[in-house]
Amino acid sequence: MQRLSAKEEDAMKITTFDPMIISSKPDAIIEVFEALGFERTHAPVTETEHGMVACVRLKNADGYHVDVADVQSVPQDVTFIRMNVDDFAEAYDLLIAHGFKNTRGDGTVDTKSAKAATMVSPSGFTISLIEHKKD
Repeated sequence: MQRLSAKEEDAMKITTFDPMIISSKPDAIIEVFEALGFERTHAPVTETEHGMVACVRLKNADGYHVDVADVQSVPQDVTFIRMNVDDFAEAYDLLIAHGFKNTRGDGTVDTKSAKAATMVSPSGFTISLIEHKKD
């Protein structure tokens, strides 16, 4: 059995890491990915400060995922990295330590099933940080 290094043992657990496309025209984007062989697997709707946001999760035969969120307030498509973690506070603190800013100040989107924050790096790339609540 291979032994993990101390750094690997202490590493935060990332459970999902894939692109998320935010768009006011999600159907056209979903159509492209379906033509590429992706299939819809999940379509949650979440209440945010922008109203109700529908997000379609797609997966292809090789296991790759892409999420497409319907946000009518964006003037053009925006791509985030979706990162689900098992410890929101740990991941949040790590990103803050690396200069990321939360777009909601210190606020989060809290639903019955998840806690989330949109984190922007000093260079401008964005991570949608999510922890799904466990029962």
